[in-house]
Amino acid sequence: MKKLVADASKCTGCGACELVCSKAFYKEENRDKSAIRVNANESGGYDIAVCDQCGDCVWMCSAVALVKAANGVIRLNKKACVGCLICVGECLRNFFFYNDELPTPFKCSACGLCVKACPEGVLAIVD
Repeated sequence: MKKLVADASKCTGCGACELVCSKAFYKEENRDKSAIRVNANESGGYDIAVCDQCGDCVWMCSAVALVKAANGVIRLNKKACVGCLICVGECLRNFFFYNDELPTPFKCSACGLCVKACPEGVLAIVD
């Protein structure tokens, strides 16, 4: 199974991963349109929220817009999505996101662009 993993102990909070994600998929540098989120925590470090491809969301989708690909990545079929946002509300890990400017919710597709953009080596794609 292909997924993105993060070592938050190395994260400096620069946001390069968020910006490259939103730029690649939505043509603008906007952290609110990024499928990876970096947030400061109370201990002075950073928490990284990114889909771990657990698949719990697949059975929730009444439109059958979520499917598990052969490589293990959960994919959203935007044409089949009805915009009910159940996936966003029911994701136990808060890894599914929504932005009012976009027609469908979104999540990490383990594309790896953020891995290349991270100057600290925080991120990796693993099988």
